[in-house]
Amino acid sequence: MKSLLARRPSPALVISLIALFLSLSGVSYGVATGFIDSREIKNNEVRSLDVRNNEIRTRDIRNNEVRGIDLRNSTIQSRDIGLNQVTGLDVREDSLQKVPSAAVADTATSATTAGSAGTAGSVGGIELRKIAYSSQAGSALTQVLSVRGLILEARCVGTADLEVRASTTVPQSEVTTNALPMSPVTSDLDPGPSTLVVDQASGPAQIAFAGGDGSVVTVQAFTREQANGVQGTTNDCGFFGVAQAG
Repeated sequence: MKSLLARRPSPALVISLIALFLSLSGVSYGVATGFIDSREIKNNEVRSLDVRNNEIRTRDIRNNEVRGIDLRNSTIQSRDIGLNQVTGLDVREDSLQKVPSAAVADTATSATTAGSAGTAGSVGGIELRKIAYSSQAGSALTQVLSVRGLILEARCVGTADLEVRASTTVPQSEVTTNALPMSPVTSDLDPGPSTLVVDQASGPAQIAFAGGDGSVVTVQAFTREQANGVQGTTNDCGFFGVAQAG
């Protein structure tokens, strides 16, 4: 009898066994019922291997928590971006290259390009130049056009008489003027002193130039002489038009 009592477990051992049983039974119950929660998992112990493929969903991810560092480079594709969602602010401009189909824009064979302080352009190989001259009586000759070998100069002389002169840098050229109501006048031009082209009162004027090198320039203009000032200005003479060269 005394030997049996000597072999009885101590109270501390009994308490330890009870605690172990309760802890094991709790985990077993959780495993059996599927109610394992965060308290039963050791921190930093769940790994990718423990997660079934394709089971993480958007509701499992906190809003605004996925960052660029979480994405593999070059894996975002067009189908991952909403239509019309990428804007100019999202694009680094200095990384863009020339659009292949727009390469001809460099020579402006199919687009307008600015030149000569915004007064010139080229469309389909044809140059366009704007002429806008006005001045006071007694002014000196001022160059108003220089294109394809044709040079035009204008000045306001006398009591507000407009004078336009033509010269060329191309041998064997000629210029035809039709300053209404005058009849057309054709003059031969060679490099050298200017030849009188227009000397008339207000009205429309046409100038056609044929260069010895095959160049052609036509000018559609309107001349203005008015002692009390060109309309919209305080000047006495004006010469306004467009030159087309090809």
